[in-house]
Amino acid sequence: MARSQFPPDSPGDYPKIITPLPGPRAREFMARDARTVSQNLSKDVPLVVARAQGMVVEDVDGNRFLDFAAGISTVSTGHCHPEVVKAVQDQAAKLIHICYTDFYYPVYIELCELLARLAPITGHKRVFLTNSGAEAVETAIKLARLRTGRQTIVGFFGAFHGRTYGAMTLTASKPVQRKGYGPFVPEVLHTHYAYCYRCPVNREPESCSVECLELLTESYFHHSVDPEEVAAVIVEPVQGEGGFIPPHRDFLPRLQEVCRANGILLIADEVQSGMGRTGRLFAFEHYGIDPDMIILAKGIASGMPLSAVIARDDVMKWNDGGHGSTFGGNPLSCAAAVATLRLLQDGLIENAGRVGSYLIGKLQELQRKHRLIGDVRGLGLMVGIEVVSDRAKRTPAPRERHLVIEKAFERGLLTLPCGASTIRLSPPLIAREPDVDKAVAILDAAFGAAG
Repeated sequence: MARSQFPPDSPGDYPKIITPLPGPRAREFMARDARTVSQNLSKDVPLVVARAQGMVVEDVDGNRFLDFAAGISTVSTGHCHPEVVKAVQDQAAKLIHICYTDFYYPVYIELCELLARLAPITGHKRVFLTNSGAEAVETAIKLARLRTGRQTIVGFFGAFHGRTYGAMTLTASKPVQRKGYGPFVPEVLHTHYAYCYRCPVNREPESCSVECLELLTESYFHHSVDPEEVAAVIVEPVQGEGGFIPPHRDFLPRLQEVCRANGILLIADEVQSGMGRTGRLFAFEHYGIDPDMIILAKGIASGMPLSAVIARDDVMKWNDGGHGSTFGGNPLSCAAAVATLRLLQDGLIENAGRVGSYLIGKLQELQRKHRLIGDVRGLGLMVGIEVVSDRAKRTPAPRERHLVIEKAFERGLLTLPCGASTIRLSPPLIAREPDVDKAVAILDAAFGAAG
């Protein structure tokens, strides 16, 4: 891979911890936060960020951390990649905002053309730009109901699609994400997602996808809802918040068969798994499916607020004035996205696949060493470590998971939780083998300290 595809080396030695954590300046900011900021924005570790570059995040006390979280899989090209920064700066000097709902501007069109050309779905494609993953999910379910004239949307247990009302109704990752907010959007059903680790249906891999889809076709379609009333099925090609879970290899192709047979739209939610993270631009490419809609966000613009819905031309047809966005596809985010996509195509996607395989191999070595590691799974640089108290029984261990995350933080590694007891590793796609070696060494020490 050409050196020019990466930003300059991250500043100085990293990770490097020079104060107790949190440091004195960090404690000052945390005290100010406690007085004023909404109390629901709780943190997993006490990190107060001052700046970031490449793979490194530096806090307000000068401590440097190796970043294997990437702003929840968002900073795909690394923090403050110079080409992304330049694209934003150049655009800001020309046009910051004018609203594409009312007027045209070139960078919006350029980005939509690029996404349509890259999306591997059949036929002519159209693109609608929004601000966040949740907004894109809302866009997709509105469009599905409009185009099909049907009401029911099917999602999956373990899925996370956002926290606005339609997206929250589809979310079924943790009860706390829905507790107290009902009633929810009507005509939404959930069924099981086909994966083999701690599967609630069948632990035999060869029958896993069949069993899970029978819950949909035999239970729902025979007892609860006529398939002719189902507008869409929305699925994460790799579940994110649910535990970084790739599905059984036959699950998505069989799901597509069910949808095609019943005139149901198939929506691929690639908010976390897309934009090169799994070693393909879209995670569904690993499974050979052809969805009707794709939802993108997070890594699409390297940290700038942007999301997209890509759909076939015959699907992307709105009633006049039925949908819009004041800031969706704002010029700065579009410029960042164009720069990001060019970098991804210039070697970062392949890098994610290669370094991700290296990371999984190193973590599997740790699994043989530490009893708390029940499973290592993932695709590319979307990797989950399942923390368990009993490996034989696959018993989730959320307390131990949190302790490992804390111990890793104390040693200078940033990770995040997901699922019942999974540690998610989702570094920027510029990560290289030496970064993996550092991260795995820290995780080795953290698991040792956690017991």
